[in-house]
Amino acid sequence: MVMVATLVLGVTLNSVAQAQTESPAIFENVTLSPKSPPESVTVRGISGGDLPAKNIAGRSDTPNGPCVGFVDDKPNHTMVLTEFFDYLKLQVQSPGDTTMVISGPGGTWCNDDFQGKNPGMVGQWLAGKYNIWIGSYDKTRYLPYKLEINKVR
Repeated sequence: MVMVATLVLGVTLNSVAQAQTESPAIFENVTLSPKSPPESVTVRGISGGDLPAKNIAGRSDTPNGPCVGFVDDKPNHTMVLTEFFDYLKLQVQSPGDTTMVISGPGGTWCNDDFQGKNPGMVGQWLAGKYNIWIGSYDKTRYLPYKLEINKVR
């Protein structure tokens, strides 16, 4: 009887230890429809890279902000919008200074300091595929971040 209790306790402790060591996925891609849940989605990643953001954007400034910082050659995320969005807000949360480049239907946009040292973009969005790069302002820093994509004002 004691052996059975020890075995059950061992399995439970191993399950708890395994759950504590699992990390959320990073660099996920997103497909969104304006009419279906959820109202917001959060994806995670690590910012930064060796390429100047202006190289990805093809220019040094956009109406949404400057194309500054350093990114990887491949996008951190892709976002597919199945239909036109009358409102969509993307906002990065990070402990350091991050930047953003988004390329999709209608052009390429950059942002640096939407809220504090974190980038973001808000507005109407066309249906289609968007590539999203999250950069670091400082080339030598790689920062963890959360990108929240919100469909509600």
